[in-house]
Amino acid sequence: MEILQILDTIVRQQSIISLLEQLIVRVEKKLSSDRGALLSWETVPLEVFSKTLPNTIKSSWVFVLRANSCTGAERHPNSHQRMISFHGSGDLQVWDGEKWCSNLLVSDTSAQIEKRCLSIPPTTWHQAVVPENNWVVVSFHTVLANELIEERPDPNDPQLTYKRKYIEKQTL
Repeated sequence: MEILQILDTIVRQQSIISLLEQLIVRVEKKLSSDRGALLSWETVPLEVFSKTLPNTIKSSWVFVLRANSCTGAERHPNSHQRMISFHGSGDLQVWDGEKWCSNLLVSDTSAQIEKRCLSIPPTTWHQAVVPENNWVVVSFHTVLANELIEERPDPNDPQLTYKRKYIEKQTL
C-alpha cells in the first residue's frame, strides 16, 4: 500500500496534474476519432515526475477508457502494475481464479487510497468496466514502456493467449 500512496501523492501534485491534463486531451482525441476503440493511451515520460518515482517504476501511462464498455481480460506477465483513478470512476475487476472480483475506484481525492488505486501483480488477469462516462486512469509499470507485454485470451479458446508488446498499437 505504501507504493500506491507514494504514486498517488506524486500524481496529485499541481505541476504533475497540469502536464497529465495536456496528455489526456490528446488521448481523448485519439479515442473519439476511433469510434470502435475501447480505450486509448499514451506513455508518460518519466521525466515529468522529476525523479520522485520509486526506483521500481520504469514506465507510466495515461489511459482513457470508453464509457459504457468493458475492456476485456488482459494481463502483464512481466510487470507489476499500479493504477490510479484520475478522472471519473469505474470497476477494475481482477480474476481470482474462479470469478471476477470488483474494485470500484473513484477519482475523489478525499476517498481512501484503496478506493482510488489498485496494485495488480504480474500475470493477474484484469479488466475495466466503465460506466456512463469515460474513465481516465494513470498506470505505472515495473518494466520499460517498450518491454511491457500484454496477454489477452483467445476468444475461441480461453486456454490460449495472444501476446504482444503493449506499445506496438495505440488503440484496441
